[in-house]
Amino acid sequence: MDTLHSAPRKNKPTHYRYMILLMVFLSIALNHGDRATFSIAGTDMVKAAGLDIVALGYLISTFTWAYVLGQYPGGWLLDRFGSKKVLVAGVFAWSFFVFLVGFSTAFDSVWVTRVMMFGFIFMMGLIEAPTLPANSRFLAAWFPARERGKASGFTTAAQYFALVVFLPLMGWFSYTFGWESVFWFMGGIGILISLLMSRVLADTPKVHPLVNNAELEYIQSGGGLTNLKTAKKGDVSGRGYTKKLLTSRLALGVYMGQFFFTVLSYFFLTWFPVYLVHDRGMTILKAGFVASLPALCGCAGALLGGVLSDYMLQRGYSLSAARKTPIVIGMLLAVSMVICNYVDSAWIVVAIMSLAFFGKGFGAMGWCVVSDFSPKEAVGLSGGLFNMIGNISGIFTPIIIAYIIKDTGSFNGALIFVGVCAFLNLCCYLFVAGKIQRLNFETSQQDPNDRFPEEPHVSHR
Repeated sequence: MDTLHSAPRKNKPTHYRYMILLMVFLSIALNHGDRATFSIAGTDMVKAAGLDIVALGYLISTFTWAYVLGQYPGGWLLDRFGSKKVLVAGVFAWSFFVFLVGFSTAFDSVWVTRVMMFGFIFMMGLIEAPTLPANSRFLAAWFPARERGKASGFTTAAQYFALVVFLPLMGWFSYTFGWESVFWFMGGIGILISLLMSRVLADTPKVHPLVNNAELEYIQSGGGLTNLKTAKKGDVSGRGYTKKLLTSRLALGVYMGQFFFTVLSYFFLTWFPVYLVHDRGMTILKAGFVASLPALCGCAGALLGGVLSDYMLQRGYSLSAARKTPIVIGMLLAVSMVICNYVDSAWIVVAIMSLAFFGKGFGAMGWCVVSDFSPKEAVGLSGGLFNMIGNISGIFTPIIIAYIIKDTGSFNGALIFVGVCAFLNLCCYLFVAGKIQRLNFETSQQDPNDRFPEEPHVSHR
């Protein structure tokens, strides 16, 4: 009797891919939560170091410089050593440096404080670099195309989750225990999560014992790259992928789109709470809590954008239409933030920013598109290039906004700057990127959809 009842359960697909998705979600939430520390603790940090608001812009830019520099080697490391090893080690290491930032004022010398601040923040940015390319690699390996939009939407929601959960907590910690406690709190959480990830993650469903054959077949049949392998030492087959990607119209359009999209990300992550304090007269504690309201809308937008994309794909729309439609709608909504320049009520401003946040989340399909088009031999590298080009704008955005505030005395010009970038992101997808499809640079292979040589699946169920 037990045998009869156990047979159907044996053949029923497992759903371990969702556990992988949760771990990726947590890594991205930490990544963006660490960046948001600057918006809460930044003002008091620069005061402790004897600096001004422009210096805060340069401090944020230091993080971004390092983040950009780490993208290309980070993507290579993912393809060379696998997603799990790189991501787990990265989360642990960067969280350690986040923790150390809280000790920047441990010495009496102002110059030592400045060097420690900039040095630790540089290391944070450098080590966090492979996080989002790893996301792209996990999505490509663990999810079929028809689920990839929802999965991408869920991981995108992590950045808004970080704002919703961490901003109020960081605001309270800063208000109650001082700005240093913000970094101790975030660093400690990150170290604990890295230990959890080391037990749960796996590079592909083929090498995880809790994935049964039914789930593996489901992922494979839907276009999941379950045979992703790490490159062998000395393997030169991937040389030239960088040039090929940068000369592909599709890849270049998506990369350029991310350049403009990242302007929105850095504004919301680093300057929005400052905007509420500077232009709308809120306390830092209140700003921390109020900023979480638009972030909730961004989280909802990310989830709904992914749902719409996968629904369109299931209804027979092309991959291009399914991915580009949420982007167009979302970026048009994001442009609405410019209206805040003509509104006096702080709560109406919060409502408009909530709509803009929703649009940003709804149109955040970039990482899903990267998972869709990246050549299977260089998924990590493609993700690294995508994030590197995208975050180049993050180097200049904090500084540009800082100078706009200093020269004009308000955020009005900054909001126009960010709104224009949202529109340009839309244009890149509509007019530069062409048809979205899996790139295949290995012309010697007879089938563009062929797979790597099969490996035995480790599941015994």
